[in-house]
Amino acid sequence: QVQLVESGGGTVQAGGSLRLSCAASGRTFNGYTVAWFRQVPGKEREFVAVIRWNSNTAYADSVKGQFTISRDTDKKTVYLQMNGLKPEDTAVYYCAADRGIISSSLYNGAQYDYWGQGTQVTVSS
Repeated sequence: QVQLVESGGGTVQAGGSLRLSCAASGRTFNGYTVAWFRQVPGKEREFVAVIRWNSNTAYADSVKGQFTISRDTDKKTVYLQMNGLKPEDTAVYYCAADRGIISSSLYNGAQYDYWGQGTQVTVSS
């Protein structure tokens, strides 16, 4: 079992930055693929970024060049550095983890076994 706890959300003005953290407790994070998703009330959950067990990364087109995902294996934590934030980035951000996910399923939240509780990010204009 892996428990995930997100932190780092808050309110920031447009153009500002935030760094989200996803800390794992329980078993090691080694070998897990970890992704960030976000959701706005009334809309579908949206893939944001993913980091594979081998540290390969992928991003949604909407955040490429703006967000950076990274991991600290020793701290069992995955980060999402968000720069140049826009009002449309406002959402609840969730991290998700899975050990056996295949490449074709990386962007599908339903394929992840473990989820955090979410952290609110609000970007004011």
